[in-house]
Amino acid sequence: MSPILQYINVKTRAANRGSKARNSFGNLYAIYVLVEDYVKKGFDESGQYNFYEGSKYSELLRRQRELPFGQKLQNHALNHRLNQEFKKYFPTCDYIPVIRESSNNRYWFNENLLLCITEDNIYNLGAIIIKIIDKYIETKIDAFENFINSCEQINQLVEANQNEAVDFIVELLQPNVDARLFEIVSYSILKYYYYEQTIFFGFDMQDIQQENLKLYKTGRTNANDGGIDFVMKPLGRFFQVTETTDFKKYFLDIDKIEKYPITFVIKATENTDKLLQKIRKKAEQQYSVNLIVDKYIDCIEEIINLPILRERFKHAVEMGYLGNILEEIIKQSKVEFNYNFI
Repeated sequence: MSPILQYINVKTRAANRGSKARNSFGNLYAIYVLVEDYVKKGFDESGQYNFYEGSKYSELLRRQRELPFGQKLQNHALNHRLNQEFKKYFPTCDYIPVIRESSNNRYWFNENLLLCITEDNIYNLGAIIIKIIDKYIETKIDAFENFINSCEQINQLVEANQNEAVDFIVELLQPNVDARLFEIVSYSILKYYYYEQTIFFGFDMQDIQQENLKLYKTGRTNANDGGIDFVMKPLGRFFQVTETTDFKKYFLDIDKIEKYPITFVIKATENTDKLLQKIRKKAEQQYSVNLIVDKYIDCIEEIINLPILRERFKHAVEMGYLGNILEEIIKQSKVEFNYNFI
């Protein structure tokens, strides 16, 4: 009967899909911190919430970042993203979850969504919502701990059972894997795929140096970094990891870096030529000028899909870098998922 419980049910579907499923924390934590404030101040029992001056934005954001997996969350969910997505799922609902007074940065959770009214009673869902999200956090921590433990155990057995280690990483190259985990695995594979490739580089013919290609991860996933996930030295190649074939997203990334050539690593099994054709076709439907479309398409230096990643992983394994790739996945995962909170 409750739209907010139905919404939370959707956002916690990853609970029984292990560490490889996409996790949803931003919107859930926006609900959590507002409802937690509501319950802690006793409004679920006093019925005086309509007189409350509202929660301070700074305190809500601080609390979000105290929660597991929440250290890098920004203000999007509190300001608009939660309300937008909720309306997408419940377009006929009369209420939105977050009520905001922008002039003084005060926030409330819409109490109408917390009251479940039946013929016999009125139930306040505040306390139970906190319990549900707490259980989801606990489940995701357990799943991530198991993932890290599996990585470390397999890493110790690389020489004894290489096939098991290879199969473990190949399983992480699937369309349903968590977006952040996919970026980490992609980076780890490509870093060692390029590791022994060299170019000759210099400023004059008498001073040419042989240099190895080095791939760097430029920041955390989903960061506001201008559309650059990896950068390669000394070639200056840019890589962007994505799970969408929406051409608007690609062109936005290209615009962010002033139409500098970029390689897209796409979480898709579709043939790269077909992916490029699909991007072009959608672009042509949007723009009537082929010159503009061509200019954007020319900026796509390369498309790397899942089959290509698997081939490059196979090559890196043949070069003896299986253990290094696993170590890199462990290291980057601990950083990305704030492993020190456990």
